[in-house]
Amino acid sequence: MTMPPPHRKTAAPPIDDRAFDLLSLTMALVLALHVPHLPWWLSVTLAILLGWRWWQRRQRIGQVPRWLKLPLLALLTLAVIVSYGSIFGRAPGAALAIGLLVLKLLETETSRDVRVGISFACFALMAALLFDQGLLATIMVALGLLPALATLRALEPAQLPASLPRTLLPSLALLAAALPLTLFAFMLVPRLDSPLWGAPAPDEARTGLSDSMSPGNFTELLIDDHPALRVSFDGAPPAPDLRYFRAYVMWDYDGRSWHYLATRHPGVPAPVEARGAIGYRISLEPTHRRMLPTLDMPLAAPAQAQLQPDREVLADKPVNDPLGYRLRSALHYRLQPTLDARSRRLGLRLPASFNPRTRALALRWRQHYGSDDAAIVQAALSLFHNHGFRYTLAPAPLGRDAVDDFLFSTREGFCEHYASAFTVLMRDAGIPARVVTGYQGGYWNKLGHYLLVRNSDAHAWSEVWLAGRGWVRVDPTAAARPERVTLGAAAAAGDQLAWYRGDWLQALRNRWDIVNRWWDQGVIGFDSLRQRGLLTPFGIRDTDTATLGVLLAVSSALFVAIGMAWALLRRQPGDPLRDALRGIERKLARKGIVRRPGEGPQHYLHRAARALPAQREELAALMKCYLELRYAQDEPPTESLRAFRRAAGNFRVASVVK
Repeated sequence: MTMPPPHRKTAAPPIDDRAFDLLSLTMALVLALHVPHLPWWLSVTLAILLGWRWWQRRQRIGQVPRWLKLPLLALLTLAVIVSYGSIFGRAPGAALAIGLLVLKLLETETSRDVRVGISFACFALMAALLFDQGLLATIMVALGLLPALATLRALEPAQLPASLPRTLLPSLALLAAALPLTLFAFMLVPRLDSPLWGAPAPDEARTGLSDSMSPGNFTELLIDDHPALRVSFDGAPPAPDLRYFRAYVMWDYDGRSWHYLATRHPGVPAPVEARGAIGYRISLEPTHRRMLPTLDMPLAAPAQAQLQPDREVLADKPVNDPLGYRLRSALHYRLQPTLDARSRRLGLRLPASFNPRTRALALRWRQHYGSDDAAIVQAALSLFHNHGFRYTLAPAPLGRDAVDDFLFSTREGFCEHYASAFTVLMRDAGIPARVVTGYQGGYWNKLGHYLLVRNSDAHAWSEVWLAGRGWVRVDPTAAARPERVTLGAAAAAGDQLAWYRGDWLQALRNRWDIVNRWWDQGVIGFDSLRQRGLLTPFGIRDTDTATLGVLLAVSSALFVAIGMAWALLRRQPGDPLRDALRGIERKLARKGIVRRPGEGPQHYLHRAARALPAQREELAALMKCYLELRYAQDEPPTESLRAFRRAAGNFRVASVVK
C-alpha cells in the first residue's frame, strides 16, 4: 500500500510594491505623530531605518536577514530602558511600540504580514491620543487611518494602479460613513469616573510655572504658545496693566534661584483691604501641579482649594485634567498693612558674600534717601528705565554674582532677571521684598468674550512692603520695557518677534482658540457626569448605565438596518459588457430564441448558432470575444470593450432554421 506524499505548505506570494508603499506611508505617519514625545535620536534612527527598508525592498524583494533583525530588536529594548529607566509606562511603552512597528516592516513580505502591521499601526495611532487629545491631534490620527485602510484595500485582487489621491478616496468615504455611528458611540458608551490610563509620572518633564525661579529658566515658557488658562469676566475685562495672575510667592533666595516655601508658616491668609471686586471664571489647562493662578488679589479660594498665607490658592490635588473654578478678586487693595517680625526677617534675608556691587549701590541709596523707602523703590525703577537695560529672550549668561553681572555688565534679560535683581536691591536696602511668579497680560478674544492667557505670558514681578501701604506690587520689567505690560510679551521682545504681532496672525490665532475651546468643553470635557445628564432635555435627570446600553444597542441596530437597506436598494453600477450581451439576447428573443433560466452565455450562443447556421461564424466570434472580455482578465480594455459593443449593436438576426 502506497502512502500519499506528505502535504507541503506552499509559500505565500509576496505583496506588490503598491501595498508595501502604502504600508510604509502608514508607518511614517504613525512615527510622525509620536515624534513630539519621543527622544530625538530615536525618531531620527527610526525614520532612517524606515526609509532604508523602503529603498532596500525597491532593489530586491525579500525579508531582511534574521542576523540583522535580532540585534536591532535588542538595541531598541536597551535604548528604551536606558532612556526611560523602564519599558513600562506611557512614554516608554509608546517608544517601544513605535520601534517594534518599524522593525515589523523589515520582515513584511506577505499579505498576512501586512495585516498584522496595519493592526499594530492602528493601535499605535490610538496610543498617540494618550499624549494629546486636542482637535488637531485627533484629526491627524483620523487622517492616519486613510493609508491604513488603503493598504488593506490594496491587498484585494483586481485592484488597478491609481494615483495616491484616488487610492485614498475610498478610505475617506469609509471614514465618513463611520462618523455617525462614532458620534453615537462617543455619547452613549458608558464612561469611567477616572481615566483608564494613570496620570504622568511625577518626574516627567512638563512645560509650566515652577515652584522655583532662576534667571533663564522661563525661556521655554516664553516661546511656548500653548494656552495656559482662559478667563471669562462677569463684566468688562480689567485694563491690561491690571491683568496680573498670581501663582507662586517666593521668599527664599540662595544667590542664584528663588524658591517657593509651601510651609512658610501656618496660619490664616494675610489680611487684605479690598476696594471693589470683580468676579470671573478661570478654565485652567492641566499643569500637574496644585497651584491655581488667580487674578491679583484673590479674596477667597474656590471649592476644593485652600487660600495660603500669602494669598496663593492651592488645590487639594494636582490639576491633571482641565479645571474650571470661579473667584472674586480685588483689583485695588491694601495687603497686610502690619508686618510681623518673622515675615520681616524672611523678606530681608540674603545669602552672605553674594553680589557685593549690588549691596554697595543699595547702601548708597539708603544713605541718600534716608527712611524714604518709596524713593528707593523709584530709584531702582529709574535705574532700569534710564541706564540702557534691554529686554531680550536670549540674554548673555550670568556668573556666580548673577545680580551684579546683570546690573553692571550685561544689562539684558527678561522678567526673571529684572524681578530677581530688583528684589535683591530692595533687600540690600533694608526693604522687605519677595518675588511673585504667574502670568501677565493675555489676548482679549472679542469673538469668544474671554481672555486667553498663554504659557508665553508667564511673568515674574516683585512685591515690596511699605509702611502704611502693605505689600505693593512693583513690576521692574515694565520700567525697562512698558509695552511688556500694555501690549504683551511678544511686543516687549521687539524685532525678535515682530512677525508674531501681525494683526492677521493675532486674529487667526484667536479664532483658532475658539475652536480649541469648544473642543475642550464639548469633547475632552465630556465626562461621566455630563453623560449622565445627556437626556435631561427629555425629562430624564440621571441616565444610568443600563439606559445608555439600551440606547447604544438600538442606535447600532438602526445603523445596521440603514446600511443593509442602502446596500440592497442602491443602484448597481452599470456593466457595459453585460448590457451589450443583453442587446443580442433581445434580438434573438424576437426570433424565438429565448435564453432559458440558468443557461450560461456560451451554451445559449451555441444553441443560437444551430438555429442560425448562416450566422454561425458571427455568433461564434461574438461568444469568443465576450468570454475573453468577461473571464480572461480583471478589467476589459476600453478599446476591446468598445469594439464588442459596436459588433453587438450591428448584429442582425436572419431567418431561423426550424
